[in-house]
Amino acid sequence: MKLIKFGKPGQEKPGVIIGEKRYDVSHLVKDYDENFFSGDAIENLKAEINTQNLPEISPDERLGSPLARPSKIICVGLNYKDHAAETNAPIPQEPILFFKATTAIVGPNDDLIIPKTSIKTDWEVELGIVIGKKASYISEENALEHVAGYVLHNDYSERAFQLERNGQWVKGKSCDTFAPIGPFIATPDEIEDVHNLRLWLKVNGQMLQDGNTSNLIFNIPFIVSYISQFMTLLPGDVISTGTPAGVGLGQKPEPWYLKPGDVVELGIDGLGSSTQKVKAYGE
Repeated sequence: MKLIKFGKPGQEKPGVIIGEKRYDVSHLVKDYDENFFSGDAIENLKAEINTQNLPEISPDERLGSPLARPSKIICVGLNYKDHAAETNAPIPQEPILFFKATTAIVGPNDDLIIPKTSIKTDWEVELGIVIGKKASYISEENALEHVAGYVLHNDYSERAFQLERNGQWVKGKSCDTFAPIGPFIATPDEIEDVHNLRLWLKVNGQMLQDGNTSNLIFNIPFIVSYISQFMTLLPGDVISTGTPAGVGLGQKPEPWYLKPGDVVELGIDGLGSSTQKVKAYGE
C-alpha cells in the first residue's frame, strides 16, 4: 500500500495511491501518526479499502509529507563508501547518528528556502525508514518486524552551519524546509528488495547523485537494531539512512551549492520522485 497526505499546509488529509490514482481515506483514518502506525491500522485500512467506494483526489492537489510530525528524525551519516570518500572522511566503524528537527519537514514538492546567512546549502537524496512498532533493544534478526514502510527524503544540509560552527551537525540539518518527505510511504510488501534500490538526484537537470542501496555500509536491519540500543524508536519515527556520492560538498574541482532559482529533482526506485524549487529566505 502507498500512503499519502494531501491538501493545504497544515490541513492535510490521509489518502492512498491505488494504481495511478489517488484516493481520500480521511473517513477511515484520522492521520498517519504514532497511533496509526503502532497498531493494526495498516492491515485494517487495506481490508476497508477493498470494501469502499473511495472519493478520488484530483492530481492537481498538493501532497504533504505522508506522515504526521514524528517524535524524531534520526539520520545516519557517511553510510555510503563513495560519499565518505568524496568528503575525505574515514569509513565509520559504527553508524554515525545525528538528529534532524521535525520542524524541517515539508511536502515532497514544496519549495526549499535557503536560510538566512546561508552560503552552503547542499542536497542529499536518502532512503527513509518509517518505524511501525515500538523498538527498544531489538535484535537485527527481528528488526524488519518493526518497519512500517519506506519513503523518499532529501536531507538538505547547510555545510557552513554543520561543519564550521563547532561541528554540530544538527545546526546544518534542521532549518525550515530541510526535510521534504514523500511523495508516499510504501509498505514493505511494495518493495521487492530494499537493499537494491537506485536512488538519484539532479540539480537543474544535471544528474549529480546516482547510487544504489546495495552500497550501504550498514544495512537496514542493522541500522534499526543499532539505533534501538541507544533510544526507543516510536511508531512513525523516521530513520534516514545516508546518501551516496555526488553532493555539493564533494563536487570537483571545487564544491558548489544551491542558489535561488535552482530546481532539485530526486527519486528512489519504488518510492516515487519529488521536486523542490529553491528560493531565498523572505522571497
